[in-house]
Amino acid sequence: MTKRETEVVIVGGGAAGIAAGRRLLSARIECLIVEARPRLGGRAWTTHDSTSFALDLGCGWLHSADRNPWHQIAVGQGRAIDKTPPPWRRPSTPIGFALTEQAEFFEAHTHFYERLDSLPEDAPDVAAATFLAPHGRWNELINAVATYASGDELERISVRDFQRYDDSGVNWRVVEGYGGVIAAHGEGIPVVLASPAQRIDHNGRRRLRVDMAEGTVTADAVIITVPSRLLADEMLSFSPPVPEKIAAAAGLPLGLDDKLFLSLSEASEFEMESRLFGRTDRSSTGVYHFRPFGRPLIEAYFGGSLAAELEAAGEAAFADFAITELVGLLGSNFARRVKLVALHRWGSDPFARGSYSHALPGRADCRGMLAAPVNDRLFFAGEACSQQYYSTAHGAFLTGVAAAEQVIAARGEQTLAVKSSYRRGI
Repeated sequence: MTKRETEVVIVGGGAAGIAAGRRLLSARIECLIVEARPRLGGRAWTTHDSTSFALDLGCGWLHSADRNPWHQIAVGQGRAIDKTPPPWRRPSTPIGFALTEQAEFFEAHTHFYERLDSLPEDAPDVAAATFLAPHGRWNELINAVATYASGDELERISVRDFQRYDDSGVNWRVVEGYGGVIAAHGEGIPVVLASPAQRIDHNGRRRLRVDMAEGTVTADAVIITVPSRLLADEMLSFSPPVPEKIAAAAGLPLGLDDKLFLSLSEASEFEMESRLFGRTDRSSTGVYHFRPFGRPLIEAYFGGSLAAELEAAGEAAFADFAITELVGLLGSNFARRVKLVALHRWGSDPFARGSYSHALPGRADCRGMLAAPVNDRLFFAGEACSQQYYSTAHGAFLTGVAAAEQVIAARGEQTLAVKSSYRRGI
């Protein structure tokens, strides 16, 4: 069994872990990332199809791009930034969804958010579904859109958490792939890949011990950046236990959003960057982004309980569902024009078990609880720890930097304590 030593172990090599590692190295603090996957990036993952198009199977949009640190990192890497407004900021293709109906939907959606935002700070933290208009015509579609944004239906989403989310409304993309930017930012950070952390011993000894699948590593501090679902399911154990962290993570389950890429023949028939809703009268529907970046592809999104049902049915179920909805809109001949290109089932991914976090009703404060250090030895980061930018790669980045700063501050205080003890002759 391999044994290693370092100053700080970072458990998880996603956006938060990479950001933490970069900050520690800039402070000349030795660190080591322990990553379960054979690659860096976590839930950010760029792959390529047979024609070498970059496909983001995980996060794909630079949300709040005007203040998103990954934007400048991408530019620094020489990546191309596409600033085309996202499909959800523009009217959809009026196939099965007339422009007059779209205007009605956007108005209903705006009023829904206005009701959410009007909730006083001292009011009970209830389910966001409470603020749907009674018997509203567009409630099902509003719920569908919520599953794309939060990974779950409004009945399971905290209204307080919804209120706290902060977004500038500027959304750009990286032509070469967002996941590629994040993985590349990890280059040069010491890392052990394909070795899941299994147990963290922080029982009071001077050094902590992290047991991995392929050995052990000892350190002065550990930054934990694994998804909240893995903590809640206790896939990573602690000695002594940290029940408050497990409870906080359980209040921040990972919703589910999966993306399916289909090739599209005779693509020029469709406008670049256009979209279609599969259905407008139910929440269990996909939304279809045609010709992203002008490519002959369809990027399909499935969220919440629908994504979970499709995952349970297997990979082929996604393409079958998408083609059925698209044929219903575009005619039976359309089926021959599309083929499965790529899909990743995040709920079935053993190192994610979901896409990104949302707070359950009444559990919005779990984010702060999860982020709090334990005895200045265990530190926590990841999108679930962000109160304003959760569910995003930049939220993960900022919490990773914050955790690294906490480590740096704690080390400084410990050094001062040792010096003080020495002066007193202790």
